[in-house]
Amino acid sequence: MIFSKSKAAHLQKGENAEQQALNYLQKQGLKLVSSNFRCKHGELDIVMKDKDILVIVEVRFRNSDRFGGALASITTQKQARIIAATQYYVIINKLHHLGIRFDVVAITSDQKFDWIKNAFQT
Repeated sequence: MIFSKSKAAHLQKGENAEQQALNYLQKQGLKLVSSNFRCKHGELDIVMKDKDILVIVEVRFRNSDRFGGALASITTQKQARIIAATQYYVIINKLHHLGIRFDVVAITSDQKFDWIKNAFQT
């Protein structure tokens, strides 16, 4: 008997949110470079280019804003992991010549998108 593993509901919601964010950002003119990059430092949800800028996009999905919402969930510790993973990504892909911007796309279950450019700095 073969058992198939289905993804946990929260993981599937996260993947769906990332795909929605990607589609939205591509419609805004950004170009996909990479997605779901993982290393020992952390994970980058989506890496895109906006002209000569490498845009690191953190996607957050929440059912509601009741407990601060998606944006409040990006702590300074989470930011530090994203920055460390980005530094590693830039080094291994030799992208030193590009500027870097950290954006956040927050999505709620009622499909409200909130795109925050330059959400945090290094």
